[in-house]
Amino acid sequence: MANFRTHLIVAALGGAITAGLGWHAGFWSWPEMASITGLTSLGGILPDIDADQSRSIRLIFTLFAVLAVIASVIILQPLLSPSYLVATGGGVYVAVRYVASAVFKRFTIHRGIWHSLLAGLLGSFAITALSYRGFDQPAVQAWYQGAALLLGVLIHLLLDECYSIDLVGSRLKRSFGTAFKLFDYKTPATAVMMIVVMASLMPWLPPWQALFTVAHQAKTLWP
Repeated sequence: MANFRTHLIVAALGGAITAGLGWHAGFWSWPEMASITGLTSLGGILPDIDADQSRSIRLIFTLFAVLAVIASVIILQPLLSPSYLVATGGGVYVAVRYVASAVFKRFTIHRGIWHSLLAGLLGSFAITALSYRGFDQPAVQAWYQGAALLLGVLIHLLLDECYSIDLVGSRLKRSFGTAFKLFDYKTPATAVMMIVVMASLMPWLPPWQALFTVAHQAKTLWP
């Protein structure tokens, strides 16, 4: 399989190209262009979140922890004194970065459900909902940001499959087919859980009409 650096570089390159084309077409501004590139890069390492010793899981859970601290401070600021707010923020960081990370490692296996199209869609829905509801982004832009994460995930899965082909020996490695899949066929219950979570995100998503606009505009980017 491709290593962390390869996944990150290729996803970042794909995100930068897509963002540049969208900027040239007038779909987004420079700051929005940066978010598209960043989210595609994040998607490029997201599937390796299930690898216990990977740099991806450390980086992603650190990011989650920082975001959780920011959210908790914003929500609790009117209720707590500065000293309690600092203590709460520190507790939230430790809980997400170390406790939640350890629990996640305990119940996931590498190249399991997170190496799948379903996981990519779940991540895309989550980013779209967060962008639209949490950061008040326009509906079309929120869908674009969710799509950027999904693009990064697809790049990751395709890279892993490409690395499963031994061109010198003209053979397929045992890992072929374990990355690019609809869901983890060995544990269908995890797929059901992801579908339930995706369904729970539906009320928080932008209008679907905006997604049709995104699809139409995307055709002009990649004819």
